[in-house]
Amino acid sequence: MTQTFLLDDPAVTTLEQHLARGGGAGLARAMELGPYQIIEEVNLAGLRGRGGAGFRTGAKWLSVQRGGGRHHYVVCNAAEGEPATFKDRALLRANPYQVLEGLAIAARAVDAREGFVALKASFDRERRAVERAVAEMTGADLLGGLTVRVVAGPEEYLFGEEKALLEVIEGNDPLPRWMPPYLHGLFATAPQLGWEAHDPEAGHHGEHAANPTAVNNVETLANVPHILATGAEWFRTLGTAQSPGNVVCTVVGDVSQPGVVEVELGTPLRDLFDACGGPLPGRSVRAVLSGISNPVLTADQLDTPLSYEAMEAAGSGLGAAGFAVYDDTACMVEVARALSRFLSVESCGQCPPCKFGTGEITDALDRIGDGRGDEGQLERIHERLATVTDANRCYLPVEEQRVISSILRAFPEDFVAHLEHGCPHPRDIVVPKIVDIAGGIVTYDQRQATKRPDWTYPG
Repeated sequence: MTQTFLLDDPAVTTLEQHLARGGGAGLARAMELGPYQIIEEVNLAGLRGRGGAGFRTGAKWLSVQRGGGRHHYVVCNAAEGEPATFKDRALLRANPYQVLEGLAIAARAVDAREGFVALKASFDRERRAVERAVAEMTGADLLGGLTVRVVAGPEEYLFGEEKALLEVIEGNDPLPRWMPPYLHGLFATAPQLGWEAHDPEAGHHGEHAANPTAVNNVETLANVPHILATGAEWFRTLGTAQSPGNVVCTVVGDVSQPGVVEVELGTPLRDLFDACGGPLPGRSVRAVLSGISNPVLTADQLDTPLSYEAMEAAGSGLGAAGFAVYDDTACMVEVARALSRFLSVESCGQCPPCKFGTGEITDALDRIGDGRGDEGQLERIHERLATVTDANRCYLPVEEQRVISSILRAFPEDFVAHLEHGCPHPRDIVVPKIVDIAGGIVTYDQRQATKRPDWTYPG
């Protein structure tokens, strides 16, 4: 059985409860250590970012610590928006204090005096929990002197992209910059390609130049206090050699009991689905998507362990561990069509090959799905997939390329059937953009289907 420590049950809703469960010990140890000792402990633990890329957290902090400049920042990315993911909101509901404690430890590691928690304005429940926790921890002097501000941002998918996240914190639209935060962070006073220079912030004197900034996902930060309090060796007893620790997974779609589950890294995908009740009665799993960032997995790959290395070896990726399951009643042309439209709509338009390419691919998939397609539409899709990533500022067009290409390779029979005699599995497919999960019931964002490419809605 997995040793769970991230998803507290019952939820921690007061600072007293957090302290009673051992909270504060991680920050207390961090305050005894120097920045490089903290980073070394996190490196020894092998903690990898849980936001999708799996980059080593200690290495990211080291790049900010060594980044120079007069002012560093830390940011908690809670702008969860990838379809099939809900784990960050679940963690903030379960215990926002451990996330803030992790942010304070990160600040100590990179010499930051100010931090931000950025989440969507629609996450009202989570925002209230974080604001309450910030007030309590600040009042009790349990943030290590860190000043934390909560920023509520727009609904757009790109808000969760770390370079666009910084733009939102600065009061701008979620349009990704060119350079990553550890090179050019918040409120940079030197002009850089892709965004405006800032005057020094109120209360600060002298220029801060590039302001290297550490941006970490909610789940990543939630792990940090446990590592500092219990030690890197303990953390290494969980998971695999290359993917230590636990992972918080979201499972939605064609399963009996969708929800959020904490498991040890290395757990087979099949066991995760069994924990969610398995397939619906009389059905079998046909396809699994790890969010919309990685190639599709097929039914014969359900024994793949949940680790960065195993998922990569299977031709996919762990991503943010949000899984959309499709059973044998689902048409994969319709799945590709729905996901391509989502990415096309959410593309910001700064990189024309992305906006134009995702739009062209979606139009071709629409034609095939509606019975108006021919071989020329398939050629059109392949042509655009080859160029959609040209000059990309962010990962969105790579997602389009990886996901749509993989569905074409794995399920050619569905495309052939559509071209020859129509849909083999007629059924509505909804983009699994999650509004809420409660009591085994998933609520999806119904407005997403009407969202337009300029980020507006009709009416």
